[in-house]
Amino acid sequence: MIEPITCAMSKRASKNAVGGASVGASVGASVAAPKVFGGGRAKGATKSAAKSAAKGAAKGATNKGTASTRAPLALGDLRQRIDEMDKRLVGLLNERSSLVVEVGKLKRANNIPIYAPHREAEVLKRVLASNAGPLADRAIEGVYRELMSGSFALEKPLSVGYLGPPGSFSHLAAVRHFGSSVELADMGAIDGVFTEVVRGHVDYGLVPIENSIIGGITETLDGLVAHAGKLRVYAEVQLGVHHALIGACAPAKVTRVLSKPEVFAQCRTWLATQYPRAELVPSASSSKAVQDVAAAGARSGWGAIGSTLAADLYGLNVLFDAIEDNPGNITRFFVIGRQEAQASGDDKTSVLFAALNKPGALARVLGDFERCGVNLTHIDKRPSRRENWSYTFFIDAHGHHSQKPVAKAIKLARRHCQELHVLGSYPRSRRVL
Repeated sequence: MIEPITCAMSKRASKNAVGGASVGASVGASVAAPKVFGGGRAKGATKSAAKSAAKGAAKGATNKGTASTRAPLALGDLRQRIDEMDKRLVGLLNERSSLVVEVGKLKRANNIPIYAPHREAEVLKRVLASNAGPLADRAIEGVYRELMSGSFALEKPLSVGYLGPPGSFSHLAAVRHFGSSVELADMGAIDGVFTEVVRGHVDYGLVPIENSIIGGITETLDGLVAHAGKLRVYAEVQLGVHHALIGACAPAKVTRVLSKPEVFAQCRTWLATQYPRAELVPSASSSKAVQDVAAAGARSGWGAIGSTLAADLYGLNVLFDAIEDNPGNITRFFVIGRQEAQASGDDKTSVLFAALNKPGALARVLGDFERCGVNLTHIDKRPSRRENWSYTFFIDAHGHHSQKPVAKAIKLARRHCQELHVLGSYPRSRRVL
């Protein structure tokens, strides 16, 4: 299984993410990264900065200090205005939070789920549409995801299960989507995420469903079959896959690299070029590899390929970031729960089915969606486990199952199936976190 992630979090931010304190920018905006070695432009940048500083000093001398006298005053004035604005922002945020508390009371009284993906999509769409800059949409979305995370805690504390260990890409995917104010629980295995959601031990689970390079995640597909009818696909998350070489020693001292075999495959060209003599040692997970490197210490000459979050959590340095061969690698996650998501106006519906064992049955199922004008965005299959060479198929359709075209297509398709389960409808993910 591939666990993806994109951002590099600071040590303080990642610790807050694990402990439940607010990390704000960790969810989408750029944040401070662990110490990074191997940058090729630092020396040139230093020379350039020195030249600029020398020119600035000379110019300041010819101006007899007038510029240097004015600049601090202007800077101080700007900072005072920012401080005043921050005070107003905090007041507005707390005023908003007071309304959130009232919303939580109404939800609990009427047994309405605290986390509502359709409402989240609605808020983000409206907020981003009103963004005129200069802040990027990604920064605004990060702020609001953390704000909504804090709102969950005010309405009712939420727990989310994920595939660990801590520092895994699934862990950071959960932080990116849910923010730092929810309780994140390491379930140890993908099937454990499913079972704990079904039992009600956690409110939601986050599981990887598909990678843009290696395809479907078999453990998740099997979990959807095993627990069909007991839970729902509730939301969709997309994350870019960016791997980092992590260690405690200098880059030139690395002689052994640990990670998952799939991660080695995704960094094959870079490793062959930069570390052709290094021993590649398979590990159960990328975060376990980082743990082992931390335990071995700097003298071991060990390095690991994993997430920058893992480097933060286990006190290691990022030696080289973004070492994957394909920078466009993305993994899709499902959020699973026991409720059904409402229509947002831009949704997808996931269905699993086993076609009848007769000529043309599979083609007729797919044809029913075509005749109803429903676009299929994904198809996969797994052995049915009922008998050899029979299969369970998985499809994603554009639209919510409550809408007439999708509902009609599903009704018609049932005629050609031994079984058919609607796994859930959910807002379509439009952005890579």
